Amino acid sequence: MRSANQPSHRDDQDDYSLKDTNPQLGERWPAGGVYGGRGWMNSERYASTYDLVEQMSYLFVRVVKAKDLPPSSITGSCDPYVELKLGNYKGRTKHFERKMNPEWNQVFAFSKERIQSSVLEIFVKDRDMVGRDDYLGRVVFDLNEVPSRVPPDSPLAPQWYRLEDRRGEGKVRGDIMLAVWMGTQADEAFPEAWHADASAVYGEGLVSIRSKVYVSPKLWYLRINVIESQDIVPSDRSRIPEVFVKVQVGNQILKTKANPVQTGHPIWNEDLVFVVAEPFEEQLLLTVEDRVHPSRDDVLGKISLPLDSFEKRLDHRPVHSRWFNLEKFSFGVLEADRRKLELKFSSRIHLRACLEGGYHVLDESTMYLSDQRPTARQLWKQPVGILEVGILGAQGLLPMKIKDGRGSTDAYCVAKYGQKWVRTRTILDTLNPKWNEQYTWEVYDPCTVITLGVFDNCHLGGGEKPNAPNAARDSRIGKVRIRLSTLEAFRIYTNSYPLLVLHPAGVKKMGELQLAVRFTTLSLANMIYVYGHPLLPKMHYLHPFTVNQVDSLRYQAMSIVAMRLGRAEPPLRKEVVEYMLDVDSHIWSMRRSKANFFRIMSLFSGIFSMSRWFGDICQWRNPVTSILVHVLFLILIWYPELVLPTLFLYMFLIGLWNYRFRPRHPPHMDTKLSWAEAVHPDELDEEFDTFPTSKSHDLVRMRYDRLRSVAGRIQTVVGDIATQGERLGSVLSWRDTRATSLFVLFCLCAAVVLYVTPFRVVALVAGLYYLRHPRFRSKLPSVPSNFFKRLPARTDSLL
Repeated sequence: MRSANQPSHRDDQDDYSLKDTNPQLGERWPAGGVYGGRGWMNSERYASTYDLVEQMSYLFVRVVKAKDLPPSSITGSCDPYVELKLGNYKGRTKHFERKMNPEWNQVFAFSKERIQSSVLEIFVKDRDMVGRDDYLGRVVFDLNEVPSRVPPDSPLAPQWYRLEDRRGEGKVRGDIMLAVWMGTQADEAFPEAWHADASAVYGEGLVSIRSKVYVSPKLWYLRINVIESQDIVPSDRSRIPEVFVKVQVGNQILKTKANPVQTGHPIWNEDLVFVVAEPFEEQLLLTVEDRVHPSRDDVLGKISLPLDSFEKRLDHRPVHSRWFNLEKFSFGVLEADRRKLELKFSSRIHLRACLEGGYHVLDESTMYLSDQRPTARQLWKQPVGILEVGILGAQGLLPMKIKDGRGSTDAYCVAKYGQKWVRTRTILDTLNPKWNEQYTWEVYDPCTVITLGVFDNCHLGGGEKPNAPNAARDSRIGKVRIRLSTLEAFRIYTNSYPLLVLHPAGVKKMGELQLAVRFTTLSLANMIYVYGHPLLPKMHYLHPFTVNQVDSLRYQAMSIVAMRLGRAEPPLRKEVVEYMLDVDSHIWSMRRSKANFFRIMSLFSGIFSMSRWFGDICQWRNPVTSILVHVLFLILIWYPELVLPTLFLYMFLIGLWNYRFRPRHPPHMDTKLSWAEAVHPDELDEEFDTFPTSKSHDLVRMRYDRLRSVAGRIQTVVGDIATQGERLGSVLSWRDTRATSLFVLFCLCAAVVLYVTPFRVVALVAGLYYLRHPRFRSKLPSVPSNFFKRLPARTDSLL
């Protein structure tokens, strides 16, 4: 195991690649039976929704209630609780004070793999605040006689059992209602059960280790069109007021431009867009203000409006505008006089406001979208498929914290697709957790991405405030993305995905996540129909947002989603939501810049290779290939109607040839593509720096100079591209009168020649000229190239 502060270097080439696994999935689940070998290992198939995970067997004990418990001889009452003992494992219910007929209704689960006893003992005890707890009675179960339950059978009915004494020689006073059965993780009692390996967790931490399903809040765009205002009275009439409108929704604040007016009737006609979530808890606070000084604004009027009072718009049809009366801000006026003044006279503001239901509110990066549906449910299409994911487990996780002097990890997995978030239960103190939980999503567009993240639970003690500045944060272990369009329908993918995280010391493999994924299509025709339609709802194209608006609104949407999910029980914490939604994807990184540059170069590599191949043909490096190209060229010239059919036939044949080399697995994190293997340590340190920076001035100066050098190279490349475009545009612009005259005369001659010469002859001559033998070539640049390079560009006018 590598140390955390050492740079990571790969020892073998397959360390970061996907690996095939062969888990014992749901088709091998038994049809039921009883514990002890009489039914758990038979070969009958059992149809279950848990067909993408491995079977995990548990002993379930439901402690419902007790009655007629004997009172204490000292207090005359009873503080009862129940203790379960199975080998070395003990479970305990909560206790009730002074209650003879308590009701607990708690479920306990003991993993079959860890059962080391054939007897289950259930004790009823009376809690004593001073001495030893009093023994009231017990019930004993032989595990070989415990029945099994297979959903969707109804839950096992609890029964009354008479308590017996410590030695089992006779019955004592009191009865307890229990249900004991063998089941699997498909049992309805499993999510809420207390697990034996969670005995060290206490308080609110017990809630944080259970599996849960969350739903993102329904997000809307709120569009406020500030049109105009009337009867605005400035506080200082000796100057021309600069009036603007400030609108606040929650922690979002937007302002219109300041409008200098003399008439008290300013006109803005500006759109302000916010992100709001159902249920609409915030109020819209609008103020009209006068910019008296760059550091001081006077409030001239205000109004507060509930968000649910606005119309919900589903398309681009205009919404009716409304006038609203503003509340006055007066200083030095008595309250009674101010009320009389407002009754006689009031400023007004003209607004057009609506909740946009035709847009999809972006809360994640457009590159990793998991949902494109508009907000309004009326505009949703039918689903095109079903996505099923079995989160099997993880292997080889690195220790994330120190517990009892040794490394430990309490891992859980979060999956996000569309509005549905899922969180597996936390497996305590193991580097190879087994979750075996299965979840299902409806798919409305196959060109979407599901994101899965693995985290270390740091909130097992409970009791801390979630928003405290020094509160513990769940540590990131790694993330996996799967694009659904890369999955074949009806095929089960069982792979082990490496969990890769970039640290200040370099890229590090934190372990492997084992998944079973199946994408089921409902209608092939509907799937093909989706591929021909826009990615986002049509409102994004009819009335698009600017790039800055999209970035700002996405950040606000992420903040709202993180805040709302953080209020769930158990909370899906802010650091988890931000990591899953890629909140820091916009931060500058030298490594990302290199990766994107080489991505662009790889795109041009195909064009460069084609040009090199054509150059080799023209240079007759391989005479046989050059002759075949000449023959093909002559056929196409003689029969020009074959040009397009031949082109499409070649692409068809190339596609068939490449089918042999198609990817066998969904694509995954590529360290070479991400430029994460050879990155310089200082560049990594810069990427992990805070914003604004916390480094010393000398280091910031060095990084700034490096950034200037990179930007200078980019500037040169962009300038060269602009120069070629300007030269092309100056051919007919008469900036160089001689060059334009020559080109105009050339165009006239070319037009005359092309009118009288068949196009076939022109193409034949041009093609043979370009394919001529090197013996007939000159090493000097051609005449058209010389002419083009002499054309003027606008670089002469640059400062």
